[in-house]
Amino acid sequence: MGARRARGSVAGPTWETEMTVSIKAVNDLGRHVGPLRAELEEAVREVIASGWFVLGRQVTAFEDAFAAYCGTEFCVSVANGTDALELALKALGISSGERVATVANAGMYSTTAILAAGARPVYADIDPKTLLIDPESLYAVLAQQRPAALIVTHLYGRMVDMPMIVEMARAHDVPVIEDCAQAHGALLAGRRSGAWGDLGCFSFYPTKNLGALGDGGAVVTASVALAERLRGLRQYGWGSKYRADLPGGRNSRLDELQAALLARMLPYLDGWNARRRAIAVAYSAGIIHPRVRSSASGGEDYVAHLYVVRCDGREALRTFLAEAGIPSEVHYPLPDYRQLSLAGVVDGVELGATDLACNEVLTLPCFPEMTDEEVAAIIERVNAWRVQCCL
Repeated sequence: MGARRARGSVAGPTWETEMTVSIKAVNDLGRHVGPLRAELEEAVREVIASGWFVLGRQVTAFEDAFAAYCGTEFCVSVANGTDALELALKALGISSGERVATVANAGMYSTTAILAAGARPVYADIDPKTLLIDPESLYAVLAQQRPAALIVTHLYGRMVDMPMIVEMARAHDVPVIEDCAQAHGALLAGRRSGAWGDLGCFSFYPTKNLGALGDGGAVVTASVALAERLRGLRQYGWGSKYRADLPGGRNSRLDELQAALLARMLPYLDGWNARRRAIAVAYSAGIIHPRVRSSASGGEDYVAHLYVVRCDGREALRTFLAEAGIPSEVHYPLPDYRQLSLAGVVDGVELGATDLACNEVLTLPCFPEMTDEEVAAIIERVNAWRVQCCL
């Protein structure tokens, strides 16, 4: 890409920025999957040759491998991450009308699952520094709302302080579901995401740190009883073939093809996470614009699924980046309780930190195949930005 020039006001500085960015999206899947093409094509051929496409040996092999990776006894794969959350709630026996605590800044996924299970979401606010669930707000929700379960979201690849949250939930006799859709492989105090709660739920949507070439999901657990219930719930509630013993069952199965592809990619996950983390470290060190607050890069408890900054002139910054060919996204623009579809279902919720974050967050490109030169060019462009409306 040719030179892009960004100039300040007459009284302000002038920047000359030579851009070398050629990125299609904040997570460029073509560049990510391309190097594995031969290996993935071999997996596809193997599945086709087997003649078995649903709940066969590929699914079993992947479930065993992913459970071992997460440090849990069991993994039950399902069709997608939202189904994983819904079936986890049903496996816990959450019934119609019961409350489930969660956060509202994570894209409606937990809320969708809660409503699908017939329950009612209640929201804790977030910590304005981490954008994760705020322990003080959660304590108030646990004490006052008395939820039947808690969904804890590890957002943007950063793990929640699970020792604290689990202890708090246990004190109120509330089971914990971890939403690990953005935290594959994150490690805290020697335990991976998904291994702290009663159940850990994962999405394998293509943009995830471990992504399929289509939809997919899984629930991990140490409980044999919960694993057995999940296996029944994912297939019509069957206790045995054609005998629906469990209420709330559905058809939600990871297919053999996606399982085979995921099994081939799993060994690369830690290396991909390390590269994501290195990119995040570079962003955090390099972005010094006074109007752009960058994320702390963190340690192994952070796998940089998304690199998110905060800016009170977000749309102006997005335009400035786009002019230089730099894509960006907003994860997420609306709190769940302000979604039109929830009018009359969830009303009267006011959470200051959540509302402010949704107005300010901006996602920059972050995927393992980014070059150091591309990262440096994006940092330079962000630092060159001037908030035009405020000049």
